Amino acid sequence: MRALLNFSKIIDGLNNRVGHLACWLTLVAVLVSSGNATYLYIFGDSSNAWLELQWYLFSAVFLLCGGYALLHNSHVRIDVIYSRWSRRTQLHIDVFGILFFLMPMAILILYLSWPVFINAYMSKEMSSNAGGLVVWPARLLMPVGFFLLVLQGLSELIKRIAIIQGLIPDPTLDDGPTAEEELARAIQEAREKESLRA
Repeated sequence: MRALLNFSKIIDGLNNRVGHLACWLTLVAVLVSSGNATYLYIFGDSSNAWLELQWYLFSAVFLLCGGYALLHNSHVRIDVIYSRWSRRTQLHIDVFGILFFLMPMAILILYLSWPVFINAYMSKEMSSNAGGLVVWPARLLMPVGFFLLVLQGLSELIKRIAIIQGLIPDPTLDDGPTAEEELARAIQEAREKESLRA
């Protein structure tokens, strides 16, 4: 299990780095979008290539950050039901969900999207829009994004099983204050300082 936990750390590090890099693509997409809009407003002309680049960048952020979102537990779940059960039950639900929902879906999409990318790459597929971009880089985002999600699913599965077996501590059971508790404490301290000044 120690080797699997080391493998899990490598996957976590990879998705963390990819997530941080992909987040910067949001800024690039905003700059491309605003530059294209400004150019259109000033010169009355625009380019489909810049518009498509903006779409590619937003797609990259969405697809490449799936594993990052799973790593940081930022994915969508039905917390209203999930939060009512014990932590041990939640861990078993996570294992079941990863094995029977996340992994089959991600592996299937990865499997189906790879030939689409290969076909676009081999045929040098171009956008159907005038002045558009080459399509294969956008098609590549799908298998790469879902590959990263599959890897992170494996990492989360390893960690959940290790927590159930008592091999590693559960990070959700940290005794430190939550962000909300820290904010409340900071507000209370500020009020106390303000009342001492008055």
